[in-house]
Amino acid sequence: MEERSASMDEYEKLLVRMSKPRVTIDNAGCADTTRVMIDSARKHVFLLEVVQVLADLNLSIKKAYISSDGRWFMDVFHVTDLNGNKITDQSVLRTIEQSLEAAYGGGSKPKTLEGVTLLELTGTDRVGLLSELFAVISNLNCSVVDATVWTHNGRIASLIYLKDDDSGTPIEDSSKLGLLKVMLRNVLKGQNDISCAKTCVSSAVATHMERRLHQMMFVDHDYERKPIIETGSVCPAVFVQNFLERDYSVVNVHCSDRNKLLFDVICTLTDMNYVVFHAIIDTSGERAFLELFIKRIDGNSIISEVDKQRLILCLQAAIERRTSHGMRLELCTSDKKGLLAEVTRTFRENGLNVTMAEISTSKNTALDTFYVTDAVGNLPDPTTIESVRQWIGLSSLKVNHPPTIYHQNVPEKPSLSPGGAMLLSLGSLVRRNLYNLGIIKSCS
Repeated sequence: MEERSASMDEYEKLLVRMSKPRVTIDNAGCADTTRVMIDSARKHVFLLEVVQVLADLNLSIKKAYISSDGRWFMDVFHVTDLNGNKITDQSVLRTIEQSLEAAYGGGSKPKTLEGVTLLELTGTDRVGLLSELFAVISNLNCSVVDATVWTHNGRIASLIYLKDDDSGTPIEDSSKLGLLKVMLRNVLKGQNDISCAKTCVSSAVATHMERRLHQMMFVDHDYERKPIIETGSVCPAVFVQNFLERDYSVVNVHCSDRNKLLFDVICTLTDMNYVVFHAIIDTSGERAFLELFIKRIDGNSIISEVDKQRLILCLQAAIERRTSHGMRLELCTSDKKGLLAEVTRTFRENGLNVTMAEISTSKNTALDTFYVTDAVGNLPDPTTIESVRQWIGLSSLKVNHPPTIYHQNVPEKPSLSPGGAMLLSLGSLVRRNLYNLGIIKSCS
């Protein structure tokens, strides 16, 4: 019995060693990027967790080769910082390795704030909406500690962390919470039926904040709606085909490259119950090219025409939601009661529309970022912006270019038709397998 028990212990240890991901980081193999390689036993949603870690660390993914067929997960990511530099800081490299290992074991937790109440809001977007929302919150003696606001196709989704001004704690008065929900829902409904507006109160969020925003807009069916303002941006090209010879469906995405692009795509596929088995991601100049071999979570590889069109719309929406439109304004000033209501009221009175916002406070300092356009979606007139800055404070509100990712100047790849996309898929599948097996050494 003792021998059997000992052998079982050794077997369990072997399973643990086999399951724990092996993360290898290489700075010598490629001249321009740091290569991050991950080998582990296959686990559902682990690909999303990996991409989420890389996104949260502000790493730009230049190339990626993903394979999770069978029982093993084997991925290679070529990454840089947002300035296009290889990652050489040893502390950052250790953080990457530790974070990826923690993600496999469930140790990577979503951002949470202690001592606050979380509001989830969705509704009809319009010029001045944010001003009205923050005014309601301020009038009920509540303060915004942290918030993220996305807008897309005439809809708005927001996660807002609040505290009670009187107690400095989460809002525990049920009548106050009820009144807050009703008043915010009335603001959010706009000219439409109140059923189009939703408010939800929670003490914490168990899902990654940006993934939760995607889920909220997905449930709100923003992908089926038309934009209320024209931004002039080019719609991402998305193709979906059934690849019967390989028992997969193939998704091809061609769009402008930006930070967290892969996270947005993988997040959407995961929440729509698709599993990525193989993928190749490449960037060229300012363009990104993604192809993904997918199946439904039940193993079915056949996607109907109706589901194809829905998947295309949902992926396009996921890519567009985070695309920043307008001029970036950064606010850094001492926090005070009603600050956000005052700032956003100034925006509204000057005809500025907030298309995206990130709100945070640190040590009684407000650190906020707003993307603004004029009422019809164009860049604001510089004289209007200067007037707003004069009113709020020239030293407090500054115009800044958004942090972007570095692009090398390389020739643009030609656009592909769906048939050409399938040829690219075949070639990529072969190239990726040869690379991962070590038969070819080139990282291009």
